[in-house]
Amino acid sequence: MTTVHRISPCLWFDNQAEDAAKFYVSIFKNAKLGSVSHYPSEGQEVHGRGEGKVLVAEFEIDGQKFMALNGGPQFKFTEAVSFFINCDSQAEIDSYWSKLTADGGEEGPCGWLKDKFGLSWQVGPANISQWLTDPDKTRSARVFKAVMQMKKLDLGVLEKAYAG
Repeated sequence: MTTVHRISPCLWFDNQAEDAAKFYVSIFKNAKLGSVSHYPSEGQEVHGRGEGKVLVAEFEIDGQKFMALNGGPQFKFTEAVSFFINCDSQAEIDSYWSKLTADGGEEGPCGWLKDKFGLSWQVGPANISQWLTDPDKTRSARVFKAVMQMKKLDLGVLEKAYAG
């Protein structure tokens, strides 16, 4: 039985939806490409896309369904929306970081990056939220200070900051 999520992200691309879906599926172990639909001849006056061009490419990562839509150049990704990848080790952080910044991706501050399509990601330890919201304000402040000094997050440094 297929689980249907009430909410699934729809990512707007100019014309790279299928390439993006394949890229994301190649990065995550538990991922798969879904169906790909194409623009029909109907609606040309509205969508302006040639018949047979990719309309939507569906994909799934760790059970979360995504839609990649070729909607045109009107909208671009911003840092206002990002996806956080919870990692269990530095090796996992390093792997996602290098794959997502490859081929034109950009490193950002505090564990943020943009992939080659301009989509923002945060790559960090699975327990970062716990550390940053610790009731001991001194502990959480040390972690926050350490995060603010990094691009790619260093799990060992963050663990030391948390421990004091």
